[in-house]
Amino acid sequence: MYKARGRLVFLSILLLGSIHAARAQGTGEQSWEQLSKHYRFPKWFTEAKLGIWVHWGAQTLPDSGGGWYARHMYMQDVGGQKFGENAYPYHLRHFGHPSEVGFKDVIHQWKAEHLDTDALLRYFKSIGAKYFVALANHHDHFDNFNSTYHAWNAVNVGPRKDIIGLFRQSAKKYDIPFGVSSHDDRFMSWWLPAFGSDISGPKKGVKYDGYLTKADGVGKWWEGLDPADLYGLPPEKRTKEWEEGVKKNWLDRHIELATKYDVDMLWFDGYGFPYGKYGKEASRVFLNRHLQKHGNLSVVVAGKISNEPMVLKDIERGGASGILPDPWQGTMTFTHWFYKKEIPSRHNARTVIESFTDMISKNGNLLLNVELLADGTIPPDHKMILDTIGWWMNRNKEAIYASVPWSIYGDNFKGIVRTKDVSITDEEAYKKQGSSDDFNERTIASPAYSPNEVRFTVKGKNLYVFVLNPAAGELVLPSLGLRSGQHPGNIKKAVLLGAGKKIIFRQDDEALRLTIPPSAGRGYTAVVRLEGGL
Repeated sequence: MYKARGRLVFLSILLLGSIHAARAQGTGEQSWEQLSKHYRFPKWFTEAKLGIWVHWGAQTLPDSGGGWYARHMYMQDVGGQKFGENAYPYHLRHFGHPSEVGFKDVIHQWKAEHLDTDALLRYFKSIGAKYFVALANHHDHFDNFNSTYHAWNAVNVGPRKDIIGLFRQSAKKYDIPFGVSSHDDRFMSWWLPAFGSDISGPKKGVKYDGYLTKADGVGKWWEGLDPADLYGLPPEKRTKEWEEGVKKNWLDRHIELATKYDVDMLWFDGYGFPYGKYGKEASRVFLNRHLQKHGNLSVVVAGKISNEPMVLKDIERGGASGILPDPWQGTMTFTHWFYKKEIPSRHNARTVIESFTDMISKNGNLLLNVELLADGTIPPDHKMILDTIGWWMNRNKEAIYASVPWSIYGDNFKGIVRTKDVSITDEEAYKKQGSSDDFNERTIASPAYSPNEVRFTVKGKNLYVFVLNPAAGELVLPSLGLRSGQHPGNIKKAVLLGAGKKIIFRQDDEALRLTIPPSAGRGYTAVVRLEGGL
């Protein structure tokens, strides 16, 4: 698929910008700059606050070996990427040697036999999610959709299902905005270990299956498929023309993904647009096609892409340090991004609720990953956490949906330092980005919040106080004193959400003093509605 296509094709790719400009002019499509002049983040997103993400694919089938299993199964020594050190020995035990049983064969064994997208979307909606995102492809270069441009997809191999299509149908059925995530921006480097061999042991020097050709598949389950379309060409055969062909193929696949499935969000992994101008062009076409079909720009392009006001800022496993002027989204997961039972959960319901509260107080949303098992079901222990989150969301929903930040996001900060944890990510790629809020999340290992620390949201004429770690007794909020620099008004009433009970309070020049009753949050963040303070 990616062999050199000749000089004319190569030159046309090099002239991508001018070709697309001409196409835009001829079809009435707008340029990126024209679109950005009147783009606003849609209401469905800014009011939603909570989305659910299913980061799920063939790499879930091995329940050990880290979230980059497909890469690390080819590495006896993973170097600094310690989160993948179990992949190679796990693969030997459960599948075989990677010279004989490669990742293509892992895909073949993944069946997603109990996937019920209707049941999942119905459940996610019931626990308070207002939008949903499904993984379309990962670094493994395998498409979870019926791709015209890539034979290694979930309709042809493995589940034999259009996974994205099924999720899209269910999202429409339950009236939930639908997004897709793409992680296929590092295909050419990520798969290089598949062209290696053992560095020690009885199979030292025996080439892994990255070197197999289409002809090698005759008489095998993968007959007619070319391993080079999954892993890439062997490094010694790659050319600049081939590399440009990969990028063009990426563009074709992602335009089809965004338009055929009529998605509401196109989420990119990595730093910057995938393949630079190609990722930006896919985004431009996505926006234009939605505008042509629906007459509006109520869609979202998201990612870690700097200095692009039309792109939603994504913060991976972390949160903003203060209120951001534009909407943003934090992402978090329980173990790894793909479910791995070897990794203890870093979150429970309490930490998810606390992180979510912090995000919405700063103009953000939470996209929470639900780590499906390989068969398409939710792990029982994660289901219990999600049930509790759903209970809490329903109890406090009036303070959440369609809320906005107050003039400050909280009060009584105790200086708890967030530490960076890059143990399950590409640390080298992260370091190249310099300072960011990625990976600064609080977890079950973090020190507890002070009983006095709070977050704020506003909705209508009411100010809401989220008491992160409530304790019975007096809660003093200096920011709500009548002479505070925030200039609050006179509080007329304080009500504990969920219980519906009025709370005793006293407001003077120095502070607002709330009397928090016992078991106010029933073990979780408690929310108080203040009337008259704005």
